[in-house]
Amino acid sequence: MSDSHLRDYWTAFRTIVSKEVLRFARIWVQTVLPPVITTALYFIIFGGLIGERIGEMEGYRYMDFIVPGLIMLAVITNSYANVVSSFFGSKFQRHIEELLVSPIPNSVIILGFVFGGVARGLAVGVAVLLVSLFFSPLSIHNPGVMLIIVLMTSILFALAGLINGVFARTFDDIAIVPTFILTPLTYLGGVFYSISLLPEFWQGVSMLNPILYMVDAFRYGSLGHSDFPIAMSFAIIAGFIAVMYGVALVLLNRGVGIRS
Repeated sequence: MSDSHLRDYWTAFRTIVSKEVLRFARIWVQTVLPPVITTALYFIIFGGLIGERIGEMEGYRYMDFIVPGLIMLAVITNSYANVVSSFFGSKFQRHIEELLVSPIPNSVIILGFVFGGVARGLAVGVAVLLVSLFFSPLSIHNPGVMLIIVLMTSILFALAGLINGVFARTFDDIAIVPTFILTPLTYLGGVFYSISLLPEFWQGVSMLNPILYMVDAFRYGSLGHSDFPIAMSFAIIAGFIAVMYGVALVLLNRGVGIRS
């Protein structure tokens, strides 16, 4: 691949990412502020009111225990939401075809949309982190693990949002997966509890939930506590990213949901 091609691909990637960032930044009152307010309510109700009755979780103050999970919850939902709405909007407005018929590889298009979702996920995650400082002191056990897990998680769910956007035919379709799949998985992913509290059978069931490993690894990076080996969590998330990327690439190459 020549240097000119690399420059062209970089320009295309940067343009798509810039468009995606400007898209959610212009309407930050709708994209960034609502999840921050929602998370603040979680801190007040679950961490403050209910947390005082619970006391400790795995040796940590309950408020401190749920902070990493709530940050990850915000990153997951916003990375996903940004890409699914943007990609479906491109389909609905009929300008995704302009990208697909251009000399830009589909892999670059995917990465552009995905890193736009990553940008929103990180922006909301940082905002939630700042809000959490009003309720719990900042705890960082391993900043490298925290950063890598957040990046990998946002990439994974941005890819999932793109796949949902490919198959969606109406605006209602982009709400089905978040409502019936994503929300249950996040709430059953160890955000508010440790898996050690569950009966053995339900521990086994919960281990099929990839979000559990993301929250657990991020909690390790923050508090130093984890229910699973960190290497195992990294491997599972990386495996899901590889699968999701492969699926997204095949779908775009075949024109699924785009070509009539």
